[in-house]
This record gives sequence, C-alpha cells and structure tokens, in this order.
Amino acid sequence: MTTAIIAIHGGAGALSRETITPQQEAAYQAALNDILVQGSALLAQGGSALDAVTLAVRLLEDCPLFNAGYGSVFTSAETHEMDAAIMDGATLACGSVASIATVRNPVLAARAVMEKSEHVFFCGKPAEALAAAAGLEMVAPDYFSTPERRAQLDRVRADGAASFVLDHDAARHASKEDAAPLDEDKKLGTVGAVALDQSGNLAAATSTGGMTNKQPGRIGDSPIIGAGCYASNRSCAVSCTGTGEMFIRSVAAYDVAAQMQYAGASLTQAADQVVFDTLPAIGGVGGLIAIDAAGNVVLPFNSEGMYRGYARVGEAPVTGIYR
Repeated sequence: MTTAIIAIHGGAGALSRETITPQQEAAYQAALNDILVQGSALLAQGGSALDAVTLAVRLLEDCPLFNAGYGSVFTSAETHEMDAAIMDGATLACGSVASIATVRNPVLAARAVMEKSEHVFFCGKPAEALAAAAGLEMVAPDYFSTPERRAQLDRVRADGAASFVLDHDAARHASKEDAAPLDEDKKLGTVGAVALDQSGNLAAATSTGGMTNKQPGRIGDSPIIGAGCYASNRSCAVSCTGTGEMFIRSVAAYDVAAQMQYAGASLTQAADQVVFDTLPAIGGVGGLIAIDAAGNVVLPFNSEGMYRGYARVGEAPVTGIYR
C-alpha cells in the first residue's frame, strides 16, 4: 500500500521577511499546519487524493489569510472574481470555473463541473448557476470582502496603476541565487493542494481570488488545466502560484508532467527546470508544489517566499514561508 502524502500552498505572494511580524508568521504557519493535519487524516482513513485536495483547498478558501474564497482580493471595480480548478490523476477528469462571485467555495464549483456536467470549464453566471443547481452554498458577493483586502487595494492604488507591472519587471531575472521578493499587495495570490492516496492515485486543485486591482474579466493560470493545475497518475500532480500570464504562456503545470513522461526527468529535475529556467526567462515569478506517483514531493519557488507545507501520513507536517 502506498504511503499517502499531501502538499499545499497558500500563494507565492508572501509578506516580505523584513516586514512580517512574529505574530503574522505564526498565524500563517498555524493555518498551514492545521490544514495539513486535516488533509493527512483524511488520507490516513483511506480517503481519495481527490477528496483530500478538495478538503484542503476548501479550508484554504475559508481562511482569510489567503487570497481565495473568503478574503479574496478586490478588482479595480471593487468586486471579487474567483477562479478554481481540480483534476483527477487516475482518469484525467477535470473541472474549472472562472469569474464567479457568489459561490462560497470555488473549488467545490470546479468539482461540480467535473462531476455533474459534460464539460470542463464554465465562467461567470452560468458557472454560478451550475453550482447552485448542485446544491452548493451560495453567498452575497460582499461575503468575500475583508478590511485587510480593502486596505490592500487602497495601498496599491496609492502606488499607481502600474505598480505591479514594475514589480514584474524587477523580478525578471529571478534565479535560485538571486531570488526576487514577491510583494503580497501586488502579486497574484493563489492556494492549491496536491495529493497521493493509499491506492496510488494523484489529484490536484488550485483556487484564487486573482490579483489586487486587476482589470475585471482578467483570468490567470489557476483555472486553466495544464497552466496552474494538472494531475496524471503517469507522472505527477501539480498546483502553481505566481504571475499567471507567464504560467499560462509556459503551460507550467503540464510542462513538469511532460518532462517526466516524455524525457524521463525526475520530479525535482522537471520542477526546477520550470521554476528556475523556463519561467524566469519570460519574467515569470512564483512557484509550484508537486507530488509524483512514487510519493516524492517538491515545493520550489523563485520568489522571496511561498506559503507551503506537506504531510506524509504518520508523520508531522512540515511548513514554511521563506527559504
């Protein structure tokens, strides 16, 4: 029987090491640890990888510390637009939603698309209607608002409309040796989970509230299968976080799996190639989490920080923010 394992991330947009307080760091570490404990417990009881990533991402969405679900960032129109995706590595079944604003847990909407429709990807009002028909909890759009995210929007606006673009440019040459900071105010924050269950099946899920002050209608990599989320039992399960446009352009999640399946690369080799070579070459900043069919786990990132952690069944969780 396979030793089950789960890994999660809370986004590569981390508070700077110079500005984070001990209380803030402890809160993030505690949240990551608690979610890993719950996900690992589900796997220990024989739960599926698909159920484990669904649970983990739902809990991340319900935690206001992270930019997904409750606590999602504001668009430039002072609204919330959330995206999510999920994929079953055993069957390659998948589901995605984008630009939704009234479903409490976007990851559950993505799973409903996968399990209750003949399609893969729904957006906007039709996605919300599908979620409602599936019996999911619906909420008023202002449910997702928090004072912290409102203040974040105000700070970004005060910096000027192009503030996050400048930060992209500054990070253009990020590498292992010279990692660029990823300001949480200005960057795409995402949550995600990958898991391997006792039956040897893999799954991945990703969810996001988007980018602070983004143009309404903008969709990043999170809900795009192959860009921000991918899982196949033949290779690995991957969830990404960072500058979404670059992850889309490089098909980052699938690139890791393809290098393993077609070039014989190890999980570490493939993930490092994507995070430290392919993405920085086009100005991509961020990271990913991935687990392969043998239970190996990697959590590489080329930014200053990435909220992350993993837990093997029977072992204590391991969490981190910085290198």
